[in-house]
Amino acid sequence: MNRLLLCTFLLASGAALAAPQDSSAPRDIDKVNGSIVAEAGQAYGRLETVNGGITLGHGARAAGVEAVNGGIQAGDDVTLRSASTVNGGIRFGQRARVAGDVETVNGGITLDRGSVVRGNVSTVNGGIGLLASTVEGRVETVTGDITVGSGSRVIGGIKVEKPKGGLHGLFDKPKIPRIVIGPDAVVDGPMVFEREVRLYVHARARIGSVTGASAIRYDGDRPPAD
Repeated sequence: MNRLLLCTFLLASGAALAAPQDSSAPRDIDKVNGSIVAEAGQAYGRLETVNGGITLGHGARAAGVEAVNGGIQAGDDVTLRSASTVNGGIRFGQRARVAGDVETVNGGITLDRGSVVRGNVSTVNGGIGLLASTVEGRVETVTGDITVGSGSRVIGGIKVEKPKGGLHGLFDKPKIPRIVIGPDAVVDGPMVFEREVRLYVHARARIGSVTGASAIRYDGDRPPAD
């Protein structure tokens, strides 16, 4: 009798182990060559490609989005853990929610109205633009321009790093980054500039400490031309 019970238990356990996984679990998509399209309103695991872009439809959700040679384009109301690429820009629609960092090396980053990034937003060679959006971490770049547009907030501050490499600017005069803090924008954390920048701060903006630059105040809709 005991042997019969044992055999029955083992058979049941084996059947449970052999059962297919829940098909409703978010799936990963991993490619070497080719673009990825995340359908509107659908949930995914990790989305990764080497040579290709990634597009996320309205309301798509993903654990993380990574590309190497390609941009990331997201519609409205997307939810991500993080987004990164090496050679490509990153553009979010309205009301994006990103739990971690948004970063690229060669390309710009744009956040549209109502978006929130809980980590850092960073580029090396590319501009950063915020429109009525919030970055809870820091906004960082090396050579790119930064626009903290009307109604935006950067809690962790702004940093423009000094370019690495002794030959930078030896033969060509390096571009001076243009940093604009727009009307009703707020930068809570320190702004640290390790290289020359042109810093424009609207009269209705609120900023913290500034190191390495002198702020130029302006009143109109647009900052002065360089």
